[in-house]
Amino acid sequence: MTLTERTEAVLQSLQAASLLSYRERMGPKFGIHVEQAWGVPMAAIQAIAKPLRNDHELAESLWQSGWYEARLAAILIDDAAKVTPEQMDRWRAGFDNWGVTDTACFKLFDRVPHAPAKVAEWARLNDEFGRRAGFALLACLALHGKQADYLGGLKLIEGAATDERNFVKKGVNWALRAIGGKKDPALRTAARETATRLAESQDRTARWNGKDALREFAKNDARAAAKDQHSARGD
Repeated sequence: MTLTERTEAVLQSLQAASLLSYRERMGPKFGIHVEQAWGVPMAAIQAIAKPLRNDHELAESLWQSGWYEARLAAILIDDAAKVTPEQMDRWRAGFDNWGVTDTACFKLFDRVPHAPAKVAEWARLNDEFGRRAGFALLACLALHGKQADYLGGLKLIEGAATDERNFVKKGVNWALRAIGGKKDPALRTAARETATRLAESQDRTARWNGKDALREFAKNDARAAAKDQHSARGD
């Protein structure tokens, strides 16, 4: 099959798996507002993409179609080893919802060697989803145990903590909590110090970021202490 035929076959499979009820809930329930969407649940997209993994050409072709579900499939199908910095920037420029943004960072971009450099570039962008991508990528790198400049990331977090745009604010918070959950004691301490400063800020958004992160850290510490107690008792 040609690339065009393979692309069309995937698009047809995605459309066949669409549910009108899911499409109608995408905006009100999930906060995903896109024009080109069929309404395909993520589980169905994953099932369609699974046998096609590591097909870089097909991924690019699906991305170019512009369909929301096709772009999610492209992210799942692409070969991280073949993703270039130029492709990362080009795809990032097309981010217009948190679903594609976060999936790209969580399922593909954080496995690309160029990812750490993109964090600082994207975190300084002005558009909402571009900036969201910078902090989502930082969070994903931390959660997946990748090497990155996390102390520098905390400075980026502190600098963007006053951005009240919903998807930026939540991306900043996600990154702060992810770094605070690292096993490295120095990073954990630095993240908590950053959260404390933000919690004491005069800015409402920064204050929310700090307080929310501190609550999460407290919950994690309590769970870890309880686990240690169980281990000590041999439970």
